[in-house]
Amino acid sequence: MPVETIKMVGLRRDPSKPLGLTVEMDEYKQLVIARILAGGVIDKQSMLHVGDVILEVNGTPVHSPDELQVEVSRAKENLTLKIGPNVDEEIKSGRYTVSGGQVKQNGIAGLETGKKLTCYMRALFAYNPSEDSLLPCRDIGLPFKSGDILQIINVKDPNWWQAKNITAESDKIGLIPSQELEERRKAFVAPEADYVHKIGICGTRISKRKRKTMYRSVANCEFDKAELLLYEEVTRMPPFRRKTLVLIGVSGVGRRTLKNRLINSDVDKFGAVIPHTSRPKRALEENGTSYWFMDREEMEEAVKQNEFLEYGEHNGNLYGTHLQSIKDVINSGRMCILDCAPNALKILHNSQELMPFVIFVAAPGMDQLKTIYADRRATGSNRNLSFDRQSSIRFSSRRARTLESLASLYEDDDLVATVEESSFVQRKYEKYFDMVIINEDFDETFRQVVETLDQMSHEDQWVPVNWIY
Repeated sequence: MPVETIKMVGLRRDPSKPLGLTVEMDEYKQLVIARILAGGVIDKQSMLHVGDVILEVNGTPVHSPDELQVEVSRAKENLTLKIGPNVDEEIKSGRYTVSGGQVKQNGIAGLETGKKLTCYMRALFAYNPSEDSLLPCRDIGLPFKSGDILQIINVKDPNWWQAKNITAESDKIGLIPSQELEERRKAFVAPEADYVHKIGICGTRISKRKRKTMYRSVANCEFDKAELLLYEEVTRMPPFRRKTLVLIGVSGVGRRTLKNRLINSDVDKFGAVIPHTSRPKRALEENGTSYWFMDREEMEEAVKQNEFLEYGEHNGNLYGTHLQSIKDVINSGRMCILDCAPNALKILHNSQELMPFVIFVAAPGMDQLKTIYADRRATGSNRNLSFDRQSSIRFSSRRARTLESLASLYEDDDLVATVEESSFVQRKYEKYFDMVIINEDFDETFRQVVETLDQMSHEDQWVPVNWIY
């Protein structure tokens, strides 16, 4: 190795803080710097670079990461490194070639090995570095939760990005798995193998109830091609009011009641869409009051032209939500409230015109659901699932006790199915949710929604970049 390629680097550091680099052994058995963490001691001094070979620490030769760690620990505050060039990197860059076992300089410009950037991503999954066996150094891993905003600082490494967690309000810079690495890791687990979705509470099987296929848009196929969304690029926007409020939840959690209460609370601020249907108009019905009526052929053609957000067929008639109806509400100066099916979120999320704020109304626990259902039965707003003992001829008859037990089991099974279905929808579509509310108390839920919408008018918001550019 030519003498002029050797350099000595002196460092002064805090022994309680890491140097901010990771190392690895290359194919030539060299101890090379694999990455330099932005903001660390090494990065601030700018004297070392990725690909540099560490030969000695304070005069002691090191040949492995373990030896390096031992010598760095002994050095404490003062650290002197002997650094040599990486033969493999020089070859890859085009400045050197190997011929007959000799390394020769070519004298041509090297290729760019990576790039630095500063952008922001919303994490769509949770990450715990302490549980990641692939992470080169767990001490410099950056934990985050689903929904956190991450500032991406360096993507030079194809497997590990350097980032800050803006949501956590921390200046710490750490490593997170790249989109490519996490895609490869998650590709080994097919959605069909997710047994958590198939096992119910207390080991019961999820009941396979027959469901109607409603509100499927043909445009969804365009987004189905990229289901594995792990990071979403976002940008900060000054305070503004979203154009649509989307309420998502399974049947029975109260999202339609919440929608009606919001509209009734301020008819000048909130509005709802009048659906379209191919059903014939009944006596005394007026077009545009409860439905917009269309010929079936006309409605089918509109569906083919992607003019509907969602649509479906019931009792031989088509029903759906026309996109123009949503825009009409928005153009009137009101926020359009939608209680659509989860499948429509793919289209809404990618729409510059609709800019939705999505709230998932989650089912409460079993005890809370029983209380809610009991209140509905008391007011006559829901079918009575419990057996009325007074209706029996013999109060204490075996028939009375048997029917009451069956009714109780039927009700519990229905509640279990609601909780399980709500949990499944939340896991599957959580990447589209801006807010999750557990509807344990309806008045409290209503208050949270109103306060959140008001707060958005006074604070900056992180939105998908495709809404802006």
